[in-house]
Amino acid sequence: MQRTLIIAGLALVLIGITWPILSRLPLGRLPGDLLFERSGMRVYIPLTTMLLASVVLSALTWLFRR
Repeated sequence: MQRTLIIAGLALVLIGITWPILSRLPLGRLPGDLLFERSGMRVYIPLTTMLLASVVLSALTWLFRR
């Protein structure tokens, strides 16, 4: 459990440090991300972004478990 918490903490620190670079990426504005706007309401469904994140995280998990 300690090792998991340390790795999660380091991952959060790494994401925080690289946030200025990550915010420039077009994630969240990819083709296939849905945005519905009505008067007074906005619904955003990032389908393509979620699919891309899933593929990347699955590949990383597969690499580290090998």
